[in-house]
Amino acid sequence: MKFADLHVHTLASDGTYTPAQLVKEGLKRNLSAIAIVDHDTLDAIEEAIEAAKDTDLEIIPGIELTAQHEGLEIHILGYFMDYRNATLREKLKLLQANRIERVHKIIENLKGLGVELNADAVFKISGKSTVGRMHIARALVQEGNVRTIQEAFRKYIGDKSPAYVLGFYLTVPDAIKMIHDAGGLAVLAHPYILHNDELITEFSGYGLDGIEIYYTEHSQSMVNFYLNLAKQLNLLVTGGSDFHGNAKPDIKLGMIKIPLELVEKLREAKK
Repeated sequence: MKFADLHVHTLASDGTYTPAQLVKEGLKRNLSAIAIVDHDTLDAIEEAIEAAKDTDLEIIPGIELTAQHEGLEIHILGYFMDYRNATLREKLKLLQANRIERVHKIIENLKGLGVELNADAVFKISGKSTVGRMHIARALVQEGNVRTIQEAFRKYIGDKSPAYVLGFYLTVPDAIKMIHDAGGLAVLAHPYILHNDELITEFSGYGLDGIEIYYTEHSQSMVNFYLNLAKQLNLLVTGGSDFHGNAKPDIKLGMIKIPLELVEKLREAKK
């Protein structure tokens, strides 16, 4: 049986593997397909496709867009988009600039909590990548403010933590439209973090195509619930590990994988 991992990050956002390293790891783990869904960027796609040329590994172009809805941070995955689409890439530049502003706001909040962190330390870690909270967490560890990335999120920058800043201007309908306009399918990432499953029905009304059901933080009862909901709402089913390389060492590539037939259903829906 063939399998795919449809939630994978690279150095282009907050992962630690280069696209070529990711391809090598995917082959090592006998995956047939992986979807690179870096945060608000498509920069790793072309390099990964080139690295996977003449191998048995398919690289599915993807993205993870960050939106906000009623005070919640919402992640919308896009699959099978035209990753060269000029309009999409221009819009992504705005999202990336938004992320830089957010880093400075979080650092200000940290300062108010008595935690000194220089923005340069964060941007040195992120480099040319799309910057995010993972880079702030790594900087907090590096500067000795916390011992682990998990502690950084729990104590300071997690969704319910005191230094957290929402600060995204993209709405859920906007995110779905961006993906559709580039020829892709829009899927709600890790729905368990919503703590409000009624929102999935609302998002379905905006044109959402699927739900990420198989995920590292989803229990079997959650999986069963979301499978039933997907059937009710006629939504596609996806899944993946949310692999970040060494930034989240406990999560291995392919740790959560789905049968390739689910990928084929995505491909069919796109036609």
